[in-house]
Amino acid sequence: METQPHAYSVWAIPPEHVKKRLKKLMDTLRSEFGGPELVPHLTVVRAVTLTPEDALEKFRLACNGLKAYSVQASGISTGTCPYLLFDATPEVVGTSDHCCGHFGYTRTAPYKPHMSLLYADLTDEEKKKAEERAIVLDESIVNLSFTIDRLALYITDEDKTLKSWKKVSEFELQAI
Repeated sequence: METQPHAYSVWAIPPEHVKKRLKKLMDTLRSEFGGPELVPHLTVVRAVTLTPEDALEKFRLACNGLKAYSVQASGISTGTCPYLLFDATPEVVGTSDHCCGHFGYTRTAPYKPHMSLLYADLTDEEKKKAEERAIVLDESIVNLSFTIDRLALYITDEDKTLKSWKKVSEFELQAI
């Protein structure tokens, strides 16, 4: 069994029908602007370096008793890359706070629930074009709402290609 530490992140995974819609949008943006292939997700806990055994144990404990929750998109914005922004409801923030506590992750800024639509080295002008293109491709994406019923533990080591990123475990949350 591997014992080498990795960076682990906890992701909220959209339901399959939403995932397909988002994947189509992401793949089109990627084909037009470049960048690696992305798995649609909302980051719940950012990368924490742990051993595999420790990461799995923390994930199991963090997920125990968590309930499914609803998310509501509130627009598209651009930071380092275009992303879909979600409302920071008490359930969304509470789930992240709960999991961060189990992983010993301390935020340096308030939690901003979002889903990256593209990872690429873009100029500010290209970022704006990608943001506008996303709305053209799927104009109702900014009103997207769905239930998060699964969390996943991923290895997210620093890797611009994202080829080293892989799912380690998945947990189905209790129904609302």
